[in-house]
Amino acid sequence: MLGDLTERDRAILSMETAWPRHSGAKEEVIRAQLGMSAARYYQLLGRLIESESALEYDPMLVRRLRRIRDSRAYTRSTRTPGFVG
Repeated sequence: MLGDLTERDRAILSMETAWPRHSGAKEEVIRAQLGMSAARYYQLLGRLIESESALEYDPMLVRRLRRIRDSRAYTRSTRTPGFVG
């Protein structure tokens, strides 16, 4: 299964592993090191964390990213529609 990950997939997972959580210039580093926009990076990352290959490659990272994603989705779904404040 690990063979299913491309070099780009492994680079994306490595970026997430190495990147400090609250640093400011991540978008610039994504473009410089991976040659893609931040939007594309996050789109690919979202797909990647759903794959079994990524889970096998780095289970702690993938589970953490899934928890963060699920928590954000839950927060969005429980907001009161139309409420601004």
